[in-house]
Amino acid sequence: MAFPKMFRVRQKFDCWAIERPEEVLREQLRAKGIMNRISPGKRVCITAGSRAIANLVTLMATLVDEFKKRGTHPFIVPAMGSHGGATADGQLAVLRRLGIREETVNAPIISSMKVVEVGRTAEGLPVYCDEEACHADFIVIVNRVKAHTAFKASIESGLMKMMAVGLGKREGAEVAHAHGLAEAIPQLARVLLEKTPIGLGVALVENQLGQTAKIAVLEPDEIEEAEKQLLKEAKHLMLRLPFDQIDVLIVEEIGKNISGTGMDTNVIGIGRRIGGKWKPEVGKIVVLDLTEESQGNALGIGLADLTTRRLVNKIDWRATYANVIATGYMGTGKIPVTLESDREAIRVALQGYAPDQVRLVRIRNTRDLQEIDVSEGLLEEVQSRDDLIIVEELGELGFDSQGNLLRL
Repeated sequence: MAFPKMFRVRQKFDCWAIERPEEVLREQLRAKGIMNRISPGKRVCITAGSRAIANLVTLMATLVDEFKKRGTHPFIVPAMGSHGGATADGQLAVLRRLGIREETVNAPIISSMKVVEVGRTAEGLPVYCDEEACHADFIVIVNRVKAHTAFKASIESGLMKMMAVGLGKREGAEVAHAHGLAEAIPQLARVLLEKTPIGLGVALVENQLGQTAKIAVLEPDEIEEAEKQLLKEAKHLMLRLPFDQIDVLIVEEIGKNISGTGMDTNVIGIGRRIGGKWKPEVGKIVVLDLTEESQGNALGIGLADLTTRRLVNKIDWRATYANVIATGYMGTGKIPVTLESDREAIRVALQGYAPDQVRLVRIRNTRDLQEIDVSEGLLEEVQSRDDLIIVEELGELGFDSQGNLLRL
């Protein structure tokens, strides 16, 4: 079978980034006068999630340093719901793979799956909080604000979700997912803001290149409304595929460090998760591998049409199913048609298409989209656009002797 001729294309982005984010964070903390309200000797809990976020280790270490200067005792807790296999050791391992270790942030990390029920919403939903965080004197919520992969609302992924789902551990995640994230997250988070010592939010927004574009230090009563505006800014800066219609999309790797759904549905088309007509419309998705950082958690593989034996052999079913069940959406854990090699999976996906006409796109993952490979069938559209630049002609898709696709 002849494979399509490919071209490397670069997307042009009009974006900005903060050069020294730790200095911006220190300036905002001083401007808010946060430290003046905390007495020396107090225990300060700082949250850490499961996603790879630009400058996260530096910013966490900066927070620790500022609180230590005040004479307080900062510590880190994993705030990631049921991720890490819903175990304390698993969540510690997730943080280590993100570079968050006691020696890199200069603070102890206390990981536990124990929670405290701190109250109920007006609708009667139980609200949970990590036990260590709940017993601290002051909690700092740190997270990136971005579009969620499973719903659309004025509050999606960010500080409110980290409170409701992240600090709620497995129990909080199950409550939120069972009652609908869009409705449950604000309700649960409001109770946590009222009933726990949450004293500060640090919201981060990234640009299309995954760089820190904005830092917002927020008082508890500012968080909800500020996050709505930050989400609008994040969506404006959101990374996207540059085509509305794609016949075949090759994704070299998926993983929890890339997206909560392994591959971001805002990139591949959220219709695969929630149904309906959304852009881009992708005919078939081929997923080739699972990132090491995922530790076998393959949630999101069910969004693909084809995959490889290599990926399936890496799946930790316990970790995957714990995460899938907590979300309440079983489709993300289903295994697609599985072929023995990259070559076979891609060959099957391309059946029925002429090599010179198929609209084929190849990406490393849904987080790295500045440069992508496109087939000859998309070349005319690329040449007609000002936001796309042809970098080089690559020739046909290449494979090694084992049938593995030669990587980007």
